[in-house]
Amino acid sequence: MMNIFFHIGRYFLLMLKVFSRPEKTKIYFKQTLKEINILGIGSIGIVVIISIFMGAVITLQTAYNTENPLIPMYLIGLTARDSMMLEFSSTIVGLILAGKVGSNIASEIGTMRVTEQIDAMEIMGVNSASYLILPKIVATIFINPFLTIISMFVGIVGGWFAAVSTGAVTSYDYIYGIHYAFIPFYITYALIKTVVFAFIITTVSAYHGYYTQGGALEVGRSSTKAVVYSSVLILLFNLLLTQLLLA
Repeated sequence: MMNIFFHIGRYFLLMLKVFSRPEKTKIYFKQTLKEINILGIGSIGIVVIISIFMGAVITLQTAYNTENPLIPMYLIGLTARDSMMLEFSSTIVGLILAGKVGSNIASEIGTMRVTEQIDAMEIMGVNSASYLILPKIVATIFINPFLTIISMFVGIVGGWFAAVSTGAVTSYDYIYGIHYAFIPFYITYALIKTVVFAFIITTVSAYHGYYTQGGALEVGRSSTKAVVYSSVLILLFNLLLTQLLLA
């Protein structure tokens, strides 16, 4: 139990150091653009692939479980839309990014720690925590909502393609279901979750990387811990935010 409080306290102390005022904002801006490209643009491919298959599977599973003729077929499109918007494009994609982006951040910062590059920055008077972590936080909070929007669109299109190509539902019924009873707040809800998940993924992964001790083996262990703890926290905050925003 004391070990948990130790890590929580050290995490918040690191965040205080991260969010201290940047000395050279121009350098931070350039670094943020670089991180947007690495952490965000570099993740579009995996997000698109996963979203297409998620949308297709949701549509086909819904179609195969609604064989009752009394149930209108447009509900298949409505189910695919709401499933992608409410859960899959934010939470599932968040878990995928925890694996890809989280391990990337932890291994990058962890390698810098064990090779004493961070110590060298501290000796030169650079706030290493702020310089290394703050641009990553800003970048993921900025770019991840766009990834969520892309996931929603691609997932719904993937569902349409699966429905039409297999004959599970007509194109007209599917598109009618997408438009039926649309609630705009669902997009806001998904984007709020995405921003929270982006902060969790970045800060938890950076924490484990920043306090890595040892050599290459410990860097790998830090990356694994970053993915595991980020995923658990995403699931926990998903539950809390759902209760707070939709109840």
